[in-house]
Amino acid sequence: KSINKIIFISSVAVYGNSGDINDESASIEYFNDYGRTKYEAEKVFTKWYEADENRSLIIVRPTVIFGPGNRGNIYNLLNQIYKKRFLMIGDGNNVKSICYVKNVASFIIHTLGFKPGLYTFNYIDKPDFTMNELVLLTKQILNQRKSILRIPKLLGFFAGKTIDIFSNLLGKSFNISLIRIKKFTSNSQFTTSIDNHTDFKPPYDLKESLNQTIVYEFLE
Repeated sequence: KSINKIIFISSVAVYGNSGDINDESASIEYFNDYGRTKYEAEKVFTKWYEADENRSLIIVRPTVIFGPGNRGNIYNLLNQIYKKRFLMIGDGNNVKSICYVKNVASFIIHTLGFKPGLYTFNYIDKPDFTMNELVLLTKQILNQRKSILRIPKLLGFFAGKTIDIFSNLLGKSFNISLIRIKKFTSNSQFTTSIDNHTDFKPPYDLKESLNQTIVYEFLE
C-alpha cells in the first residue's frame, strides 16, 4: 500500500513487573500474554522498518490510561472508592505511573511530524502518585472521609491465593486474584525520554484531568 509511516501503540507491559523505574532501555521481561504479544507486534513492525531506511516507525508504550468513558483499571479503582467498597492492601506507599487519554492522543498527533527513523517512547504523565495519594485525592474530589480501610499485604496475598484455588475448582474466573493483588501492591513506575528528544508538552494537567474524569463519571 506504499505506507511509509506507522505509529504502533504498544504498552509498558513489555517490561513486566520488575518494580524498578523503567525507561525505554529497560530489559523486556513481560509476564503475561498481553505484554508478550505487544512485544511480538513491535518486532513485526521493526522488521518492516528495517526493510527501507526511508520509512518511519514510532512505537509508543503508554502506562495505564484513564479518562472519561474508559473502563480500565483506573476506572475500576475509582468506582470502588465511589461505592465505598475500596480496601487498601499493604501500606499504600507503592508508586503508580498513569496517563490521561487526551495527552496520549496529543502525543500521537505530535509524532505525525517526525522524520524517517525508528522511535520508541514510553508515555507517562507526571507526577507519579503513591496509591495513598491517588486514593486520598479521589476521596477529596468525591467529598468522602479521608480514612482508608487497610489489610496487611500478606493477608491480601493469602486471600488472593484462596480465591485462585476456588477459581480452579469451580472453573470460574473472579475479579480478584493473586496476580492482580501482587500487581496492585507493587511499584509500576516509569520514565520517558520524550522530554529529552522531542519538544512535546502535555496540554492537560494530570491532577485536573483526574478531577474532570471523576466529576464526569460519578458526580454529573
